Amino acid sequence: MKRIALFILAHAVGCFLFAKEYSLKSPDERIQVKIQIDHSIRYAVFADQHLIMDSCTLSMSLQDARLGINPKVRKVKRSSTDEMIKREIPFKNAFVKNRCNTLELAFNGNYAIEFKAFDNGIAYRFITDMEGDVEVLSEECQVNFPANYLAHLSQPDGFKTSYEYPYTHVWTEEYSSKDRMSYLPILIETDQQYKILISEADLHDYPCMFFKSNDRGGLSSTFPLYPLEFGEDGDRSVKILSEANYIAKTTGRRQYPWRFFVISHEDKELVSNEMSYILSSPCVLDDYHWIKPGQVSWEWWHDARLYGVDFRSGYNMDSYKYYIDFASTFGIPYIIMDEGWAKSTLDPFTPNPTIDLPALIEYGRKKNVKIVLWLTWLTVEKNFDLFKRFSDWGIAGVKIDFMDRSDQWMVNFYERVAAEAAKHRLFVDFHGAFKPAGLERRYPNVLSYEGVLGMEQGANCKPSNSIYLPFMRGAVGPMDFTPGSMLSAQPEDNRSTRANAMGSGTRAYQMALFVVFESGLQMLADNPVYYYRERECTEFISSVPVVWDETRVLDAKAGEFVIIARRSGKKWFIGAITNDKGRELSIDLDFLSDTAQWHLTCFQDGINADRQAMDYKKTNQKVDRQTHLKLRLVRNGGWAGVIEPLQP
Repeated sequence: MKRIALFILAHAVGCFLFAKEYSLKSPDERIQVKIQIDHSIRYAVFADQHLIMDSCTLSMSLQDARLGINPKVRKVKRSSTDEMIKREIPFKNAFVKNRCNTLELAFNGNYAIEFKAFDNGIAYRFITDMEGDVEVLSEECQVNFPANYLAHLSQPDGFKTSYEYPYTHVWTEEYSSKDRMSYLPILIETDQQYKILISEADLHDYPCMFFKSNDRGGLSSTFPLYPLEFGEDGDRSVKILSEANYIAKTTGRRQYPWRFFVISHEDKELVSNEMSYILSSPCVLDDYHWIKPGQVSWEWWHDARLYGVDFRSGYNMDSYKYYIDFASTFGIPYIIMDEGWAKSTLDPFTPNPTIDLPALIEYGRKKNVKIVLWLTWLTVEKNFDLFKRFSDWGIAGVKIDFMDRSDQWMVNFYERVAAEAAKHRLFVDFHGAFKPAGLERRYPNVLSYEGVLGMEQGANCKPSNSIYLPFMRGAVGPMDFTPGSMLSAQPEDNRSTRANAMGSGTRAYQMALFVVFESGLQMLADNPVYYYRERECTEFISSVPVVWDETRVLDAKAGEFVIIARRSGKKWFIGAITNDKGRELSIDLDFLSDTAQWHLTCFQDGINADRQAMDYKKTNQKVDRQTHLKLRLVRNGGWAGVIEPLQP
């Protein structure tokens, strides 16, 4: 027994003596990652000298090599970056600050690990320099914590998922490998009042990463295998009949996706982060100025069931002209013709006999309204020439649905779609989609993704779940939530049907979502009949831009509330939402210029909004940068306003 103990002690001492340690700090020196190299690669992360991630390991198994096992450092390279990037489609800011320190460790075996330390987090990725193609059997990303932390997860039943699960909240030491895995992003609350947002960026020719418990209070990566053989499974999916033993077959000379960790002491830093964009590859388009983000009127949520009109409503000419007229009235640049516009979901070229598509396109052109067409991914894959045909017709973009997978084949499908659509000057909105992970930077014609439990799910979409979105799903890229219900209801009153679709949250909450949530194609989900009836609300909603010069998160607490101010030109829009607890919040307007007088128009929860969610109050007042505003939000409530300079 003594011999065993002495051997273990000698081995531990030997590892300590022969281990090499490298340290990388953020530019402001508040965040530090320490990397230890011995028989494996391990790292620990500190925030303000507090240990928040400990003994994390990384490796990659190829068909004939294991990267990160018994590694031998060949070269060390350090660098720093401090630049401003002009963003192609500014979902948050016109200019993005990229400030970080970099450490690249090159190893024997033709691979390297690159670490970056930002003032708000860290990231790492593998780089390989090998001949020919390689088969990646697995990639290990073990994330371990020094204490029992609270994890906010999205747990699907398997790799085939629509990415629309509600958040679950579990302590890491209670999370078991027998429990369902989680897709990204994941949010971790530490015991030192820090939060860690985990996701990935620059995803290319590689599957999405998922996490499961490692049964040691930490997280362990897992990936869908590469599909080899498919079978039929209806009009919008396929069955995977066989899979390879690898997760990716890819070129040996490449940079792999970034695994990043946004680290925040103040929750508002999660909302304002631009990590996914910064870490992703630059735009590959020579010209992207033709891409025009905007709002869109949408018929599917309420099944085109108009009333008070003198025609039979449905997926027909009269109804679509009505949607075009509505969009034109409020300066909305697009309408979507969702499932129902085509004679068959399998045929993208033959509209329903009730629709004269060329005539509708021409009608829209005269009204300055363009058309977006819905398709299943399977129909797109079988008719890849449709992008040219749609462009020739005058279609503005496509909404592609039901991918519900994120293996390497499907990730590559997204990129093939983005490239072919850009070639023919079409934008793309992905539904049934995984989260953004960098494709929208390489191809800025990708304006939005679903991958969210949004208002399509009716009463299942609750503000108590949606309040996490700005800190998690919305914190990694644009999100097609489909907001804007005028039949607003408290969750216990939501009786959403296709004829009378309802949205949980107060009227002011629904209006604030247009400011709080980011999407390059922001839908007005509700029936135009209601938007006409609630005209002053619609005038505000339709005036909210979808791209911004500047974004400031004024106050935020994950899972509780968020207040965001966004500037477009000289106007500031402010949106605030809360969970199922009412609260009083306050903000200062010191971000306003002191050289101008300002006018505020705001929509706030009415006195009875906690019982009747459609109750709201509109007010007007003069403000300046010394103004201190108090916001009263009822449960599941909101506040929305616009501040404009007064004319001299």
